[in-house]
Amino acid sequence: MGTFDGKVVLITGGGSGIGEATAVAFGKEGAKVVVASRMEKNLENVVNQIRKSRGEAAYFVVDVQHSEQVEKMVRYTVDKYGRLDIAFNNAGMNVTASISDTTDEIIDRCLDTNLKSEVGWI
Repeated sequence: MGTFDGKVVLITGGGSGIGEATAVAFGKEGAKVVVASRMEKNLENVVNQIRKSRGEAAYFVVDVQHSEQVEKMVRYTVDKYGRLDIAFNNAGMNVTASISDTTDEIIDRCLDTNLKSEVGWI
């Protein structure tokens, strides 16, 4: 019996790094996990890892900068598993350009991903 048996967990930024590790850990502890990211190939890999450990998982391709996609992601989770118990808002991005090469577009994308995407969707 796992710590999160029967719980439904949604993880944004779940295709790699901390999000991937968290998704796999929740799956091993009995949660039904929906992993979400922009990179479908990465999501398939994470879902397969969870299923190999006998966990239950699905994925949703989403760009969290777009509120209509976020709404669809939440709706998908609730439609698939009947509810949503835990949301791990892990999606984010870094600016890797030098300050002289950083454009307004890069800054806007970073702010939209890191700040605006998480406000008020749950």
